Amino acid sequence: MGLRFILVLLCLLAGVAHADPAGSPPHKAYLSLIIDDLGQNLPRDRRVLALPGPVTTAIMPDTPHATEFAREAHRAGKIVILHMPMDPATGPFAWHPELPIEELEKRLDAAFKRVPYTAGINNHMGSRMTAQPAAMAWLMGELQRRHKFFVDSRTSAQTVAAQQAQKIDLASVSRDVFLDDERTEAAILTQLQTAISLARKQGSAVMIGHPYPQTLAVLERELPKLKAQGIDWIDIRQMISVRSNRAMAAHGRDGAYR
Repeated sequence: MGLRFILVLLCLLAGVAHADPAGSPPHKAYLSLIIDDLGQNLPRDRRVLALPGPVTTAIMPDTPHATEFAREAHRAGKIVILHMPMDPATGPFAWHPELPIEELEKRLDAAFKRVPYTAGINNHMGSRMTAQPAAMAWLMGELQRRHKFFVDSRTSAQTVAAQQAQKIDLASVSRDVFLDDERTEAAILTQLQTAISLARKQGSAVMIGHPYPQTLAVLERELPKLKAQGIDWIDIRQMISVRSNRAMAAHGRDGAYR
């Protein structure tokens, strides 16, 4: 009996050592959420402020309620960022590759004035503009001067925006998952589950969604369940700190953006 007990004990100890050889704490999984295209419809956008956690509000400068909603989001304790229109987006604030730096600066200044309390920016559209190294290098330097961070929405695989931010060590992060390219609750739930799986695999995931009724319905139902699933929902500033300006595998190699 004594020998059998010792053998069982040794097997149990071996199982524990195999499960956690370094005795390290459980792997953390962090999630951040940005909602784009805000400022167009106050009743709709206020549902975003009611979400139960640190949602980042990305407000477009050329919307009728941009300034008012930025103030409301700030009062609600939400991080406000400027959702900067970039080519192929159009409008008075939009950046286009053919514009000189002086005009880009003028439009950026005007956009920041329309959206107060901004901590940083992300690009609205921008598949052409974020592929422009000179303009993106200028933007990152300007954001550094203004003490603001950058979120690369990654609307194109050709983006060099995060790469230029990394070159000067600007606080920045890149989007991993778009929640609602397909506007059905089933598809949005699948994308949310993809983000959760990615966070478990690589330690973190950054989601971008929009204030569509289907998106908000899924988020209102599912976000309160994150904690029970072992997911830490953190704000975008914390995510920048967690990632330390390093690229994820889908965006670069060995932590460097390509």
